[in-house]
Amino acid sequence: QCQLNGLWRNEQDSLMEISVLRDNGDFQGKYLTRVTLSGGCAHISLLKGAQQQLGEGGWPTFAFTVHWDKFSNATTAFVGQCFVDAGGKETLTTMWLLREAVGSLEEDWKATR
Repeated sequence: QCQLNGLWRNEQDSLMEISVLRDNGDFQGKYLTRVTLSGGCAHISLLKGAQQQLGEGGWPTFAFTVHWDKFSNATTAFVGQCFVDAGGKETLTTMWLLREAVGSLEEDWKATR
């Protein structure tokens, strides 16, 4: 069974630590991104999410959000699934959408990546 709690590293060398995983699937933690919109140094931001636990032998899906409040006016939503390979290695696969604040409805087209 795949466990979300713990420390995770992605291809961009960012770190995510899920420190609280409740029985109902809710979780929280911290995200240390090495990739910033401003090109600055790495920053820690809080994350909150939920995991859908499947029956025995299933791989859970999950979603979480990160508000980059210390260095950006953006929020990112991640959705993904956790897998365990034959060797026991856990892997998270995710897709994300990042939303920046813009000053007007006319600028809405450029707000989501």
